[in-house]
Amino acid sequence: MLSQCYQSLLARAGQWGFDTTKLPHNLRTALAAFLAVLIAWALGLQHPQWAGMTVWAAAQPLRGQMLEKSLFRITGTMIGTVAGVALVLVAHGDILWLVTGLAVWMGICAGLGNLQRGFASYGTMLAGYSAAMVALLDWAHPENVYTLGWDRLFTALTGVFTALLVGWLFTAKGTRIPGDSKIRHLCARLLRDLAQAAIQPDVPQISAKVLAERLSLMGAIEEGLEPHAAGSQRSREAVRALRRLINAQIYAMAWMRDSTNRRSELRLAPEQAKIVSESLEQAAQMLEADTTPGDAVQAIARARAACEGWGSAPEMLANIGYALQAQLVTQAQVPLPDNHRSRQLPVVLHSDWVGARRAMLRAFSAMFLVGMIWVVTGWSGGAYMLLGLSVMITVFSSFDNPVFTMRFVTLGQAFGVLVALGCQWLAWPFAHSQFQMVLMMLPFIMIGGLLFSHRRTMLSGYDCNMVLLLLLSPHYPHVDTFGHSLAMGLAVITGPLAGWAAYRFILPITVQGRLQGLRAMMVHELQDMAAAAVPAHDVRVWRARLYHRLLRLVRNSEKVSSHEAAQAAENALAALRVGHAIQTLHKLADESAVVDGAGRCVRTALKRLERLQAAPLQSVPALRGAAKRLKATRPQQAMQLAQVAVDIEQHQAFFASHT
Repeated sequence: MLSQCYQSLLARAGQWGFDTTKLPHNLRTALAAFLAVLIAWALGLQHPQWAGMTVWAAAQPLRGQMLEKSLFRITGTMIGTVAGVALVLVAHGDILWLVTGLAVWMGICAGLGNLQRGFASYGTMLAGYSAAMVALLDWAHPENVYTLGWDRLFTALTGVFTALLVGWLFTAKGTRIPGDSKIRHLCARLLRDLAQAAIQPDVPQISAKVLAERLSLMGAIEEGLEPHAAGSQRSREAVRALRRLINAQIYAMAWMRDSTNRRSELRLAPEQAKIVSESLEQAAQMLEADTTPGDAVQAIARARAACEGWGSAPEMLANIGYALQAQLVTQAQVPLPDNHRSRQLPVVLHSDWVGARRAMLRAFSAMFLVGMIWVVTGWSGGAYMLLGLSVMITVFSSFDNPVFTMRFVTLGQAFGVLVALGCQWLAWPFAHSQFQMVLMMLPFIMIGGLLFSHRRTMLSGYDCNMVLLLLLSPHYPHVDTFGHSLAMGLAVITGPLAGWAAYRFILPITVQGRLQGLRAMMVHELQDMAAAAVPAHDVRVWRARLYHRLLRLVRNSEKVSSHEAAQAAENALAALRVGHAIQTLHKLADESAVVDGAGRCVRTALKRLERLQAAPLQSVPALRGAAKRLKATRPQQAMQLAQVAVDIEQHQAFFASHT
């Protein structure tokens, strides 16, 4: 009976515009936030509402994610609290020194946060604005800073433990990683392409359009993997195994998109081609059946044994087999054999150094400029404006389009101010104790949960809840004036407005800018490789990092146009071929047999490639000259260098990218 009533209420809520999958979770989180406020008040903490804010921040749909985010929240809060106390003590009531110190700290946290990912990035950003909360809310009384710091720390701990207690009872443990099945199906399609290539090596199996479509899907899946690595070592290993499988497929697709002339010289005998084709078809069928990949691994191993001498195909199939084997042992919770672990393709993720540098400069500049407005005007709401900006300039600096996001943030904070004013002036005047004030917060916190669950307001709901709790400080008797409450609310709303201005005018974040940064980092790495030979392991690391950047490049290009995505895939594969050619040139330069004119051409080509970004076309004659000199003695390497010369000509705009 109760279940039927519950389902009926959910159905009615759905008719009213609520998201019925999020509504129960958000209402439970709202109740947990109120419980945290109540516990913090009972413990005698000065700002119990901060505990409720922590509950909203720590809430996650899966247990592992909730646990890991809570740990990083505690760590970030502790570091930020220490930094905030230190800033107040150093400034000692001088606003200029306080603003300057905060600007430097925010720049550091924003920069480091953009180099990290997942909840580690969140913890670093939190350390930034936690310092602002400690330093700004009572900056004029440095003698109270230790009390405020301890209060900030213990309210955060109260909120984290309350969120864990309530969330653990209702939150799922976690299921299969989203996208795992799609990646296996893509692998099955790839194996069929390879099976066909074994029989018809001269026929291109993957077009540029198909390549871009597959990379786009892989990029979309990879983009959402990081949260699912949270909570346990097993989860991390499962995500790494899936990323290895993605890398192995990119390696194979790059090989298939390479020159068909080179592949055609390494033909399989008919009986070999038949074994390879049949084995790969069997493996594809097994992967499509979504069973454990053990049998598919064995079929791939048979194909690998039969294709010895077919260029890089054995290594490529081995990589796919090892990646599937890693998935198998992760699911079975048994360790991966050492010989397999050492042969795995490394997983190396892209670090956005360009974006991190810009985020650091933007955060410092915005905090300092807005802080100077406070210094010059002496506005009483300046501290709240700077506090709001500290959140905006850090948390949203890693977003693709923070200028657009600020619209929803501003709207959400406006909702939060209105709901907070309702509690302060429609409920609190009737309270006869601080306990009653805390109890009266419940319906307004629940309103925040409802706004977070409605389809029209959910994009603004989180900010509504955070601002609502920031402004509701239950101190009895309530002696504030409506004008002061309204002024503080408006001061809070200026935070996202200042954030919008910072993202709009100070080193703006755009899709094209992120694309340019990715291209520049790819080409810089090629130049570094040309300047000095790198060990084989470092080459594997470069290749793995390039694969991840390739996925990011395709995903970001897709936001411009589908044509841009296809072109981005071809550009990245050209960069991969240039990198392999650079390794070939270094090997040739070290060979004593390559002397006279050929040796000089090889060294000249490397020198030209060191300036690839500044003058990409200058390397083309040198590469062709080396290919011509090596044609008689090193035909395969000569063909590789000639192909790379064509790649640089065709993708000149990509290699000339600069930041």
